[in-house]
Amino acid sequence: MAKSPLEASVQSRISRSIGYVPSRLLLVTISNQALKLIENGAVVRQYPVSTSQWGVGNREGSNQTPLGLHRIHGKFGDGAPPGRIFESRNDTGRDWNGGTEGENLILSRILRLEGLEPGVNRGDGIDSYERYIYIHGTSKEDLIGTPLSHGCVCMRNHDVIDLFDMVEEGTFVFIDQ
Repeated sequence: MAKSPLEASVQSRISRSIGYVPSRLLLVTISNQALKLIENGAVVRQYPVSTSQWGVGNREGSNQTPLGLHRIHGKFGDGAPPGRIFESRNDTGRDWNGGTEGENLILSRILRLEGLEPGVNRGDGIDSYERYIYIHGTSKEDLIGTPLSHGCVCMRNHDVIDLFDMVEEGTFVFIDQ
């Protein structure tokens, strides 16, 4: 996949923020509900995602997806089977039964995000880390591609496992409108 002007502008903004262009980053685009893995300026993987059903925003309690530059601060679920249920980042030992009724469960893998922009997604009342913003698998796989979350970036379980295995803690994540 080729580099597009959007990715170039995002990389430029990230470079201004952190002083260099990282060789690998994740780009979440809310308008098309997609996550792209970008390596050396080229899109190497693209996945459908679901962001907040309440739109974008950074306020604690808003249930909205925060914009801006983040990094992966923690990875949870390595080695867990697909569909494993997590609560408070802990493996419950229970597996999802495949049903889509009920709440949006956190499944399979978790990438916990830390906001890097003071006043945007870092700081009192707007902190992505303190809001427990994740990239994670979901029990609502049939709704991926439409906004459904409470602020997180939800993925199909096989997709989040694939992504989890390709990224490290410290990988930059840019969430764009």
